[in-house]
Amino acid sequence: MAQVTATIAGRQFRLACEDGQEEHLRALARDIDQRIIDLRRKFGEIGDTRLTVMAALTVADELLEATRKIRRLEEEIAALQDARLVASDRAKAASEAVVAAFNSAADRIEGIAQRLNATLGGGRNG
Repeated sequence: MAQVTATIAGRQFRLACEDGQEEHLRALARDIDQRIIDLRRKFGEIGDTRLTVMAALTVADELLEATRKIRRLEEEIAALQDARLVASDRAKAASEAVVAAFNSAADRIEGIAQRLNATLGGGRNG
């Protein structure tokens, strides 16, 4: 287990993380620290605890919104997949109908050709 020292709101914290995740944890700490700095600029010195809670609520709000967006996108993807299946089924049915129409036309043409041949062949013989 790796150890990282991160500075948040002017205080240093020693944090544990999985090996290889040190830079990720540092980046998360920098993000929280920057949020607190931004809130301090916006609201002034209202207390570290209050600023930290406000930063946490901001992160939680963004996470909730991202989760909602992901859920909406997943629903859209599912609807598009359903629509694609319907379109594929319709395309297959249309293709089958075209093949059937061509086969029917070929059968009729063959029948006409046979009758013409019979007529022309019968006329020559007689």
